[in-house]
Amino acid sequence: MANLLRSKLSNVATSVSNKSQAKVSGMFARMGFQAATDEEAVGFAHCDDLDFEHRQGLQMDILKSEGEPCGDEGAEPPVEGDIHYQRGGGAPLPPSGSKDQALGAGGEFGGQDKPKITAWEAGWNVTNAIQGMFVLGLPYAILHGGYLGLFLIIFAAVVCCYTGKILIACLYEENEDGEVVRVRDSYVAIANACCAPRFPTLGGRVVNVAQIIELVMTCILYVVVSGNLMYNSFPGLPVSQKSWSIIATAVLLPCAFLKNLKAVSKFSLLCTLAHFVINILVIAYCLSRARDWAWEKVKFYIDVKKFPISIGIIVFSYTSQIFLPSLEGNMQQPSEFHCMMNWTHIAACVLKGLFALVAYLTWADETKEVITDNLPGSIRAVVNIFLVAKALLSYPLPFFAAVEVLEKSLFQEGSRAFFPACYGGDGRLKSWGLTLRCALVVFTLLMAIYVPHFALLMGLTGSLTGAGLCFLLPSLFHLRLLWRKLLWHQVFFDVAIFVIGGICSVSGFVHSLEGLIEAYRTNAED
Repeated sequence: MANLLRSKLSNVATSVSNKSQAKVSGMFARMGFQAATDEEAVGFAHCDDLDFEHRQGLQMDILKSEGEPCGDEGAEPPVEGDIHYQRGGGAPLPPSGSKDQALGAGGEFGGQDKPKITAWEAGWNVTNAIQGMFVLGLPYAILHGGYLGLFLIIFAAVVCCYTGKILIACLYEENEDGEVVRVRDSYVAIANACCAPRFPTLGGRVVNVAQIIELVMTCILYVVVSGNLMYNSFPGLPVSQKSWSIIATAVLLPCAFLKNLKAVSKFSLLCTLAHFVINILVIAYCLSRARDWAWEKVKFYIDVKKFPISIGIIVFSYTSQIFLPSLEGNMQQPSEFHCMMNWTHIAACVLKGLFALVAYLTWADETKEVITDNLPGSIRAVVNIFLVAKALLSYPLPFFAAVEVLEKSLFQEGSRAFFPACYGGDGRLKSWGLTLRCALVVFTLLMAIYVPHFALLMGLTGSLTGAGLCFLLPSLFHLRLLWRKLLWHQVFFDVAIFVIGGICSVSGFVHSLEGLIEAYRTNAED
């Protein structure tokens, strides 16, 4: 009888323990955390056995291949979908001929035979992204922010450098052996991992929408700045800024036929070098007028209504987080990524701050939205023509990237696609797919015509998507995925960046929108 009582009490205790453990695990699952259970431990052990068997089989395959002659014509090609071990820890390769493999997205998940880039080459790519044409709007940000605007140029560089590093940290996790391996390959994959298991695709869709908005707005800004520069270069001609924008769009219409960026990439190096030469020319002209610099015009107070717009302009000039996961994955030495981010952002901070300050000191309250419009007529025309050429050659890059994201999200997801594929069985672009691309080009033109305000559009984009992709999402993802491993100061930095970024994003978006509405009303009255 006593033994029977003991066994019943033991069964009841075990049942209560299992129920409480299930409740705790369920609570952690709702909060997004994973709790290790006995069943999961069994699963890990099973995975270890499978992993050992697979590695043994892989070694046997290697030994067999060493004994076989190279270039065996009778050998069968690998079946599509086979799993091959990668340096990142066992992720499957994309199917042969897929876009992910062609673009080398993530590096780790692409083909191992792809040429890798050095840290210097990666730094050159980041420099091109954060020191492009949009630097021309920074003196306008100093106009409304004064010394605080200069501080924000430094602060944004530090924060964007930090969030770029923590975003890359979210690509890695420890496996069952305690080794840090790359388990994700893109910004979208990080976002999906954060929303799993309840909403496994929600995060990726949010990031895709933000990417599309930022890329399309970048295209619009290129059309706006082209029309603005040409109009101010030749004020004597009877051609309005809208007409110049239409001419620029007519030149850009062939972008709809692009299948790859091979042809455009040939001009990228010359285009970037030309832009650096233009920046040096502007700074040299400003230095020649150093005796007339208006130091007294640099304010310690800010314009409450227009300063949030300056925040968006500064943030937008540092956006590079979209392509950092792919860039890091394609580096020969991913361990050099942090060092590369440090020197690129330090260089960007110094050059941007110097350029913005000397340009504002030269023209003070007369500083315009695009600083080259302040140059004398003889110099302005030459500089602006080079800048227009750079804008037109830069347009295909964000346009093609936006088309890629749209096609992959809406047209190439198999049975989950919202619309039929844009390409036929022979790989040719269908007529209606070409029509959609042309419509996207025309949409950028219409936006440039009806909202021809470079600084306001730049501030709006920086506040809406720039702050989200550079400040809010990286810090949130870092907290969500690596919460258990973060130190207290890392948690503090992430929370502080999220809060400050949220405030700047909301205020900048509201004030930029108000400025656009006011400018639209003024244009309508005129």
